[in-house]
Amino acid sequence: MNKALELFKSLIGKDSTTSMSPLMRWLNPTLLLAEEGVLEFSYEIREEMTNPMGILHGGTTAAIIDDAVGAAVFSLGKEHWYTTVNLAVDYFAAGKIGDTIIARASIVKNGNQIINTSCEIWNKERTRMIAKGHSNLIKLEKRKT
Repeated sequence: MNKALELFKSLIGKDSTTSMSPLMRWLNPTLLLAEEGVLEFSYEIREEMTNPMGILHGGTTAAIIDDAVGAAVFSLGKEHWYTTVNLAVDYFAAGKIGDTIIARASIVKNGNQIINTSCEIWNKERTRMIAKGHSNLIKLEKRKT
C-alpha cells in the first residue's frame, strides 16, 4: 500500500482539520471511505457555504468536487503533483444549511500525463444527486518527500 493511501485509511471517520489542503480544512469534511483512487467524504452544509437563497453555492459545490478529486489523485501515491486543467459540473438539486451531503470522487482513467476523474455529490440518504462533475488533472513537478 502506498503512503498516501495509508494516511487516508488512518483518517477514516475523522474530520479534515489536519489536511494539507487549506480548502479542505475550510470545507472540513469527514472521510468515509479510502481506496486507491476512490474517496468518499461527508460534508455538513454551513451558512458560509451557501448563496443568498440559503442553498449550497455552485462555487462551493465545484470546490468540493475539485478538492475531492485532487485527494483521489493523491491517494494513488504518485511521485508528482497534479493540478486541474478543466472542471465541468452539472447541478441537479439544492442542498440547504444543516444538510449532510456525500461526495464520492474516483479516478476514471489513470494516464501518465493526464488523470481523468469523476465526482458525484448526493444527499445523506443517497437518494437524490445534488451534482456531478468531471475533471482532468495534469502532471507537474515531483513532490518533495
